[in-house]
Amino acid sequence: MIQTAKDKTLDMIKGRFTSTRQGRVILTHKRLNLENHCSGWYDADLSPVGHEEAKCSGQALRDAGYEFDICFTSVQKRVIQTLWTVLDAIDQMWLPVVRTWHLNERHYGVLTGLNKAQTAAKHSEAQVKIWKRSFDVPPPPMEPDHPFYSNISKDRRDCPPDQRGEESPDCGPWQQPSGDRSEQAIMEVNLPTGIPIVYELDKNFKPVKSMQFLGDEKTVRNALEAVAAQGKAKK
Repeated sequence: MIQTAKDKTLDMIKGRFTSTRQGRVILTHKRLNLENHCSGWYDADLSPVGHEEAKCSGQALRDAGYEFDICFTSVQKRVIQTLWTVLDAIDQMWLPVVRTWHLNERHYGVLTGLNKAQTAAKHSEAQVKIWKRSFDVPPPPMEPDHPFYSNISKDRRDCPPDQRGEESPDCGPWQQPSGDRSEQAIMEVNLPTGIPIVYELDKNFKPVKSMQFLGDEKTVRNALEAVAAQGKAKK
């Protein structure tokens, strides 16, 4: 049986959790830059705003008394920087970390580096949403003359040469185990940046509650609205 990138990563995580107590899994997604660009597999640094969001997330986790057993992250430095900032805030820098390219952000192909709002104005908001969140419709491929092609194609961290055709998962697929939502319904879900997302799991790694946001109502609402606006064409 051929496993997808998401299947492989889920199996790895399940393997690490079955031997420990079942608890809460926190998934955080941070702001990448201030220009609302499609970063994808381009290894951009975390923005100053992203650093502040990570600090706030860490403080929220610390105030709520969360303790963790292990961390999973992509190989992209903006995500690793986010993790370091959160672990420092909760004083758990010693935690083991598993890094895998399977957790990279979705590869945006030819859209990499483009402004999301401008791209939506050119191709339509509906089409951009499909490219960003669809389970089976990737963005147009990146050609060798793309300004970021050399940077991404030569980066040995992202995936082995024999797997370069395999698409990296976006955040959406991680919501599949959380209920009976259809793929179309999951595509409509906006995940806020800078807000810890909490899942409570049973012994079979199945959520016992819907995902919850660790933050006050106003902060969560503002974060959700900001994410929703990223892919909209400016009026």
